[in-house]
Amino acid sequence: MIDGVLIDAFNLQARQFAVRWKEQIRKAPHLKHYNGLDNETLIESDVVLYPLLGRTLSRGLDRSLLGGFFVELGKKRMGDGFPISEVIYAVNLAQKVVIEYIMTDYAPENTLRMYQSMGIITEVAEFFLLGCFYLTKGFLEATYVRMNSNDNVSRELLNKYFRDDFFFKQN
Repeated sequence: MIDGVLIDAFNLQARQFAVRWKEQIRKAPHLKHYNGLDNETLIESDVVLYPLLGRTLSRGLDRSLLGGFFVELGKKRMGDGFPISEVIYAVNLAQKVVIEYIMTDYAPENTLRMYQSMGIITEVAEFFLLGCFYLTKGFLEATYVRMNSNDNVSRELLNKYFRDDFFFKQN
C-alpha cells in the first residue's frame, strides 16, 4: 500500500511538480518546441499529470483512464506540431522529477518509506512507460488521420507504414 502522504503530494503539489518539470525542460536545449512556450503554458500543460499519477498509485492501474489521457495528449501534441521524440522526452523528464522527489523529499523521512520507495518507483516507471505507449498511439493516430484526410495518401500506403491498430481503426 502506498502512503497517503505521497498521494496527497501529487494532488496538492501538482503545480510545484510542474514547475520542477519546466525547469528540466529549460535545461534541455534540444527541446525546441517546448522551449518555445512561455513558462505558464509549460506549467499548465504538465500540472494535470500528477493528480493522474496519484490516482493511479492509490487506486491501481486503470488502463482506460491512463490510455485516454495519454492518447489525447499525443493527438494534441501532434496537432500542435511537436515531434514525437520531444514529447516522449518531456514525459521522461516528468518521470525524472517524480523519482527525484521520491528519493530526496519523500523516502529519507524514515526507514519504512525508504523501503517502500523501491516498489513505488517501479509503479511510477510502469505508469510513465504505459503513458508513452499510449501517447505514441495517439500521436500516430493523429498523423494517420491527417495524412488520410488532408494529404490524400492512399489507404494502401497508410496501412503499409501505419501497422498499429489504432482505437478507431476497423479491421
